[in-house]
Amino acid sequence: MFIIDNALKAREASGKPIRVGMIGCGFMGRGLVNQILNSFVGMRLVAIYNRKVEKALQAYRDAGAQPIEVSSQGGLEDAIRAGRPAVTADWKLLCQSEQIEILIDVTGAVEFGAHFVLEAFNHGKHVILMNAELDATVGPILQVYARKAGVILTACDGDQPGVEINLFRYVKGLGLIPRLMGNIKGLQDPYRNPTTQIGFAKRWGQSPSMVTSFADGSKVSFEQAIVANATGMRVAKRGMFGYDHTGHVDELTTRYDLDMLRASGGIVDYVVGAKPNPGVFCLAEHTDPKQRHYLNLYKLGEGPLYSFYTPWHLCHFEVPNTVARVVLFGDATGVPLGGSMVEVVATAKRDLKAGEVLDDYGHYMTYGEAENADVMRREALLPEGIVEGCRLKRDIPKDEALTYHDVELPAGRLVDRLRAEQEAAFAPSGKSAAA
Repeated sequence: MFIIDNALKAREASGKPIRVGMIGCGFMGRGLVNQILNSFVGMRLVAIYNRKVEKALQAYRDAGAQPIEVSSQGGLEDAIRAGRPAVTADWKLLCQSEQIEILIDVTGAVEFGAHFVLEAFNHGKHVILMNAELDATVGPILQVYARKAGVILTACDGDQPGVEINLFRYVKGLGLIPRLMGNIKGLQDPYRNPTTQIGFAKRWGQSPSMVTSFADGSKVSFEQAIVANATGMRVAKRGMFGYDHTGHVDELTTRYDLDMLRASGGIVDYVVGAKPNPGVFCLAEHTDPKQRHYLNLYKLGEGPLYSFYTPWHLCHFEVPNTVARVVLFGDATGVPLGGSMVEVVATAKRDLKAGEVLDDYGHYMTYGEAENADVMRREALLPEGIVEGCRLKRDIPKDEALTYHDVELPAGRLVDRLRAEQEAAFAPSGKSAAA
């Protein structure tokens, strides 16, 4: 990562900073506005789309900028040329801009995100996803579209999947074999909902539904699916182990069966309450006894598993690093290796009744659980990322996984077409049928 700072300084000195656009300006977006404007050289956040324009205008103002609202392509281009931050209620203007090099999706919306990403590709734009739900649901097929367009679609630094994938690359670079990539959580309760989480959400200025997705396990399932798809790993069981562990992650080197980890090709998992919270960790082995001797000397223990960890994830603070990696070096933080290895199945949060229309993830009716893609396909399980608007054909008891057979899908959705393309494009093994 140290190469990025000097590369950005050179871009600044050349008078050609990277021009960035942002889609969505909620809690995380506001932090990202301030970070790019006040802590990074060599890039400019030139435009923001948000449904409620005033929120984006205020985010710029809070960061010390004087934005202008625009409603036409010409108005956006004029504002960028004049060095005036622009805000618009028309997201297509950012996709179509001749001056914007890269776009960041900070929405968390699956159907809208799919439309935006494909439009961005149509205009030759790289896209960074702070949208784990979209990535875990149709990321593999969107990568096919990205390659055809000659652009990069990637997860981001700072968010836990990106931090884990960076750690995976680092550990592999040392000559070890990562056997488990782990996420550290502070709370796990699948029955949380926006009503139970409203107090926490208000305290931190966040959306109750987004906070709920953290608490009920949906978000960690989406995140670990992204890690699995980028590393070729699987889950050991539906929902992952999710052990309660109040000690340090170093103590987990004896918690998992190594033969199981080897046989599965490695797994993704999470633990609740462990230290360092809220970091990520990797359990890896080294097959060379000579190097194991050195690892023991360097206080990593006798093996056979060794613990590596990043003690934090700093979300929007690190996202600009991904901007630089993509634009300056053509390096993605995290992309699927091929088809999905792990997906997220929708599970009933309460007893559901025939005729009810499902609300979105992070709400009252379903929670998401990580499941291996071959099981998802074999059992026709319904992805959590597409639940919104589905009408139930039958009663579903609490904690039962939903299937495609249980619902009527909303008509005309892009995400459903992409899911069908994704199924057709990749073989059941999780590898590209064209590979």
